[in-house]
Amino acid sequence: MSRFSLRSAFPRTPNPLSQAVAQRHARGLPLLDLAETNPTRVGLPPPDVDLGALPEPFGYAPEPFGLPSARKAVATHLRQRGTPVEAAHVVLGASTSEAYGWLLKLLCDPGDNVLLPAPGYPLVDVLARLEGVHARSYRLPAVHGFGLDAGQVEAALDARTRAVLVVNPGNPTGHFLHEDELHALADVCARHGLALISDEVFSGFAWDTEAGRVTSVAGRALPCLTFSLSGLSKVAGLPGLKLAWLHVGGPAHARDEALARLEDVADAALSVGTPVQLALPALLAHAPRFQRVLLERVRGNRERLIRARPAGAAWDVVPAHGGWSAVLRIPHHPGEEATCLRLVEEGVRVQPGYFFDFSGGAYLVLSLLPTPEVFTAALEPLVRVLSPPTA
Repeated sequence: MSRFSLRSAFPRTPNPLSQAVAQRHARGLPLLDLAETNPTRVGLPPPDVDLGALPEPFGYAPEPFGLPSARKAVATHLRQRGTPVEAAHVVLGASTSEAYGWLLKLLCDPGDNVLLPAPGYPLVDVLARLEGVHARSYRLPAVHGFGLDAGQVEAALDARTRAVLVVNPGNPTGHFLHEDELHALADVCARHGLALISDEVFSGFAWDTEAGRVTSVAGRALPCLTFSLSGLSKVAGLPGLKLAWLHVGGPAHARDEALARLEDVADAALSVGTPVQLALPALLAHAPRFQRVLLERVRGNRERLIRARPAGAAWDVVPAHGGWSAVLRIPHHPGEEATCLRLVEEGVRVQPGYFFDFSGGAYLVLSLLPTPEVFTAALEPLVRVLSPPTA
């Protein structure tokens, strides 16, 4: 009889919300999806790049960290955004998920742990489990607008903690890291010998400007080992092309040892396809246009949401500064799941806050990516469910 690893045993029972969505689809009923986060499904512009016209697209030159030309293209892209980096410190992978897996192999032995922000997107805890690593949460206090509190981080670590993850801006909270938060966190990491991992896939999607905002930890003189992650999936809206990058920084001796060890890890995978690496300069040249169109969409939908809220309503839109999502604070009664199920009955899909480990209240999470037509059509039933008439 086959024997399987306990690390691969995940719960398989559908939750009530996914069951309700499946039942609505089975009945052939329409659903306005305010949980859609795939940029290829919402009418955003694709790049004008012919991958078949690339020189030698079927050639193969195995490079553990990626082709030099592609790494240079990433470094140039980051420098144009004000992040001074060297191509020698850039590592290419097929996705940020793969990059996380590499970092967990690099930094952790089985039984070690990493600290993850809560609320946050539920991905790294799954990836950690697959590596035999534990995930521990540190809270992002709502009273701080879900900003980082270094004291919460330090209180959550133990003797087997090896790294701290920040998501900048938060997903789905939309809070950017600030200079004082970063330096306090870097001090905690340096004193405890921890690496700092910064997921920056949404950092190019700020809705406004703000003093003291941090967009990247790359290229900064911090006292701890740092890794910053991003990729084509969000930067250019191209998740299907499977290319991401991580930048390795921090004190030179720690950075250089990390790169040497990462080379062995990456050499075992050689995961990035040649055509996408050859096309990378053109794909990154498309990114500013994609981001302009997406930001116009996101800002517009958020404004529609704010304008739709009735004066004195018992729910509100949580303040935020970037990303692709909006978070609503709603009454405790009837609560997240009951509200989501009622919205499905009304033909609208949103996500409950517990999917993202919100606590201390009831929340809903909405994608701001749908077309203005879809988003506007969803607002009437959304407001009706959230703002029932009083007796």
